[in-house]
Amino acid sequence: MKIFVAGATGVIGCLLLPKLVKAGHEVVGMTRDSGRTELIRGLGAQEHVLDIFDRQAVFSAIKDIRPDVVIHQLTSLSDRNFQDNARIRIEGTRNLVDAAKAAGVKRMIAQSIAWAYESGDQPAREEDSLDLDAPLPRKISIDGIVALEQAVAEVADHVILRYGMFYGPGTWYDIQGEMAKQVQNHQLPATDGVMSFLHVKDAAHAALLALNWPSGPVNIVDDEPAAGIDWLPIYAKALQAPAPEYQEGRQGWERGASNTKARTVYGWEPQYPTWRTELRQM
Repeated sequence: MKIFVAGATGVIGCLLLPKLVKAGHEVVGMTRDSGRTELIRGLGAQEHVLDIFDRQAVFSAIKDIRPDVVIHQLTSLSDRNFQDNARIRIEGTRNLVDAAKAAGVKRMIAQSIAWAYESGDQPAREEDSLDLDAPLPRKISIDGIVALEQAVAEVADHVILRYGMFYGPGTWYDIQGEMAKQVQNHQLPATDGVMSFLHVKDAAHAALLALNWPSGPVNIVDDEPAAGIDWLPIYAKALQAPAPEYQEGRQGWERGASNTKARTVYGWEPQYPTWRTELRQM
């Protein structure tokens, strides 16, 4: 198949491209930075420089490339700019979906998040509602996710990968990442809030497998949702940082997510089933 990967030079894209190439697909990797084209070629794909907000250029690119599948891994999170990231999810996704539909693309795979669900006491499942009434500033992210998922669902065959919180090389939780800095500076309290993690290698592998999955959303998270009081002290110790202070309570949406559907229905198995091993080895 010919596959167009939007966000080809991001953390997931760089892991995904060689997997797709190895599987025998013809891959076109998109970046808005002309200085990263060599990286894409080095990963075995063709490069295409494109600004996702240039609607006419997006339509022209998809029409010319004529991919069988579009994989949407675009984000803007390296500097934690949630407004820019929401714009990508809303405006960028709209352009990509409309261009794909106009070009007759029948399948799209897109990156979403597993912590966008409404409040609850158990790990969220795919049939649970998203947090549509979220207050600011959380509402910024939720509105972006809702717009993304609704747009992608317009494509005949679509898979929405609701990823857990990424950790691993190049993420916020890497040794030089933003979360590591906060922990080292003793700025992050350990709370009762629950989160589901996901190693970036598992995220990329799920995107590859999703080429053959049924339409709909699916949580891609590890096996062990974790409260801050459990994972943060382990992470801090690995970083040789001060032990975090305990702050009682959690937000209702801090519930983690279940990967039962991915495991039992789709047969997905994470290479990193728990965050414990890797976070201990920072």
